[in-house]
Amino acid sequence: MNATLMDGTALAARLRGELKNEIVELGHVGLATVLVGDDPASEIYIRLKHKAAEEVGIAAIDHRLPSTTPEDQLVELVEQLNEDEEVDGILVQTPLPEQIDEARVMRAIDPMKDVDGLHPFSAGQLYLGRQTLVPATPLGVMHLLDEYRIPIAGQRAVVVGRSPLVGKPLALLLLQANATVTICHSRTEDLARHTLDADILVAAVGLPGVITSDMVKQRATVVDVGITRTDSGVMGDVEADVADVAAFLTPVPGGVGPMTIAALLGNGVRAARYRRGKLAFPRI
Repeated sequence: MNATLMDGTALAARLRGELKNEIVELGHVGLATVLVGDDPASEIYIRLKHKAAEEVGIAAIDHRLPSTTPEDQLVELVEQLNEDEEVDGILVQTPLPEQIDEARVMRAIDPMKDVDGLHPFSAGQLYLGRQTLVPATPLGVMHLLDEYRIPIAGQRAVVVGRSPLVGKPLALLLLQANATVTICHSRTEDLARHTLDADILVAAVGLPGVITSDMVKQRATVVDVGITRTDSGVMGDVEADVADVAAFLTPVPGGVGPMTIAALLGNGVRAARYRRGKLAFPRI
């Protein structure tokens, strides 16, 4: 293996340590999570987020609703959390049951408490280069690139995946850092033609092994966002032998995953700073 593995676990631990000091200064940071239904993966994610929040001193407030919850009831809960002075950040775990319009729920969240960065206001700010609260996974990826001093300006970056939670916001962050960015997706023809040009290659589609070593440029930086649970264990979007080609590679697990949670906690602290007037929040 030639690639340097980008240790998200160690960096996330350091960032959490820095957040502890900020939380002590603020006195209180409250993060409300809302889980609708009993999806096993969502249960795991909520549990991990609560554990990490409590470790740094964030008050984690858990709301559970049955899978049959009407959309109006969920929106009413979100509106109550918007008004709750003990709540600095609101996270509604997705996916939501089919009877609920996810877009409506995200619009109901106060943008100042939108720790997932999915409100149209947050997305619009990112699009305009005026970041407020940015989705946690893309933010975590950018922290990793910075930690390992990966050049971005002037480099070719290819993002495989166009989700509003990862692919699109990460492409915008890379563009704002002056990379030349290409977004690939399920309709892209001859994917390898694009990935072989990438100095920075990000795989974020949730398909185990979709990126193979013959699709990666020599000495590229490869970021594996994918996490899929299989009978063989947790797998990423990138085949293991990519480590023989790449210069830098994020492992799965231990790469982007810990950084996502650390960045989410950072968003919670940032939201608290907005609410206390320690950071200026743009007028809506």
